[in-house]
Amino acid sequence: MQLQLANVTKGYGVPGSHSYRPVLKGLDLSVKKGERIAVTGPSGSGKTTLLNLIGTLDLPEGGNIFFEGQDIARYTARELADFRNRHLGFVFQLHHLMPQLTLMENVLLPLLPRGKNISKEQMDWAEHLIRKVGIWEQREQKPALLSGGECQRTAVVRALINKPRLLLADEPTGALDEENAMALIRLLVDLSREEGVTLINVTHSTALADQMDKIYRLKGGVLV
Repeated sequence: MQLQLANVTKGYGVPGSHSYRPVLKGLDLSVKKGERIAVTGPSGSGKTTLLNLIGTLDLPEGGNIFFEGQDIARYTARELADFRNRHLGFVFQLHHLMPQLTLMENVLLPLLPRGKNISKEQMDWAEHLIRKVGIWEQREQKPALLSGGECQRTAVVRALINKPRLLLADEPTGALDEENAMALIRLLVDLSREEGVTLINVTHSTALADQMDKIYRLKGGVLV
């Protein structure tokens, strides 16, 4: 398995106090390399919490999170930052593009922590992705001049620029109209398949969930 969560627990507040609210209660999950899965559930069920734990943006209170055999929940802060930059891509409901940067500059931004110079190979990869998602003509425009769908496609390219092994998407179609949402769903599935990227979606969208290999529902702090 590429990703394994074993008996993961997470809550908010002070454990043992009346204010403590458990969210994940001994959750298990196994994901194969290249697999595409959806996690559904009502608001407040812990879907984003789960995604944040997988993405190492938060740490579990108990249990283990293994990525390719390594327990990433035990990494230091520096190791976690390096792991996120090298192996993970994130797509959120809001694109979070830098308004002062062009589309191309936003796409290239994750490459900067690796060094000052961007190689020709990296530029070629960026061009390949931008052309593939159909926004090459807009590459010198800033986000204010782009449509919502174009901004979200830019965010997908930015998430893939470091050639991640795992792509995490949190309600990626939530801010889009139906036409752009369906286009983004097809794009995520196609890119996952063609580039061999494992894809985990947290979503309320049945249209998005139905395109995945597996659908899990988060209920009572565990996946069913």
